Amino acid sequence: MDLLAQAWNLLPSLPRTLIAFAVVLGVLVFIHELGHYLAARWRGVHVDAFSIGFGRPLWQRTDRRGTEWRLGWLPLGGYVKLHGQEVPEDTDAATRASWRPGQTFHEKPVGDRAIVVAAGPVANYLLAVLLFAGLYMTAGYPTGQTAVGAVVENSAAARAGVRAGDEILALDGARVSRFEQVQRHVQPRAGQPIEMRIARDGEERTLAVTPEAREGPQGTVGVLGIQGGGARLERLGPLEALGAGVSQTVDVTWQSLKSVGEMLTGQRSARDLGGPIKIAEISGEAASLGVTPLVSLMALLSVSLGLLNLFPIPLLDGGHLVFYAAEAIRGRPLPPKAQEYGYRAGFALLATLFVLVSWNDIVHGTIGKFVARLVG
Repeated sequence: MDLLAQAWNLLPSLPRTLIAFAVVLGVLVFIHELGHYLAARWRGVHVDAFSIGFGRPLWQRTDRRGTEWRLGWLPLGGYVKLHGQEVPEDTDAATRASWRPGQTFHEKPVGDRAIVVAAGPVANYLLAVLLFAGLYMTAGYPTGQTAVGAVVENSAAARAGVRAGDEILALDGARVSRFEQVQRHVQPRAGQPIEMRIARDGEERTLAVTPEAREGPQGTVGVLGIQGGGARLERLGPLEALGAGVSQTVDVTWQSLKSVGEMLTGQRSARDLGGPIKIAEISGEAASLGVTPLVSLMALLSVSLGLLNLFPIPLLDGGHLVFYAAEAIRGRPLPPKAQEYGYRAGFALLATLFVLVSWNDIVHGTIGKFVARLVG
């Protein structure tokens, strides 16, 4: 392992970044499409093709069930082609004659189709839980993350009697286990008293602290005047790690949804959005730090991929689920025109989002900084 790590670090940064990006995205896409594939097999739908990557295949083979497995040269996604995914009205007689009776996607009940579509995002969430759990069993679960490392003189925390070494247990009755939770609780409560329960010298105490108001990029925020201390890592057993993995996955999902809401309401800049270039840069940085940061990044991105695909946008899995929900309520599919307009709107939205994140990646990322240095 040491020799592999040394050889990896000897690689130039660009090849290392590209390899890390291909591995991270390849694993996430494979698990996502594997979810669709296994659900299709479960519900009796034949799978015509399973592809990782797009473009001309670098490798392909057909298994005994007639499914063609492909590895495309462009590692920016993948797909599972379901047998008979097209409705009969949109196909010719030759295509309909080639369908396998009882194994086409379009003839399955709406519940079965929804299961097949939802299985992709669900697989990404399961992967995130397992990756987090694996990290907590091997690298360890961070504990003591709410310990106070330092207290600023004459700050709100100092006036309330908070000392370095105190461990914050709860704020206004809500337990906290990470310093980010303390920040999220305090920032919107400038000038509002907070009940803080701490542990000091083996005893629990309750303090009343009122955050000071401070102007920041996102407006007025509450500040206590404390710095977090270093966290301890404790290895968990399998069941504990699995529970902690579920909790972490839920927390990441909630924070992601909250961030999207803040962007939509203008409380947060859309510059924070990143695309493939940003993912590649972060993957390279994480890989240079070791296996643990890379696996942690993969878990976070797996949650993001699963959540993104559940958004109710036509062309994404969530958009298909909305159409299926409407079909279940109406007792028949939505009119073709309504679906067509929905897909067009979804395509326009995704194209706009792709342009935005690519602009952010180029202008505000490493490429933009490199061009700025050249111009400067």
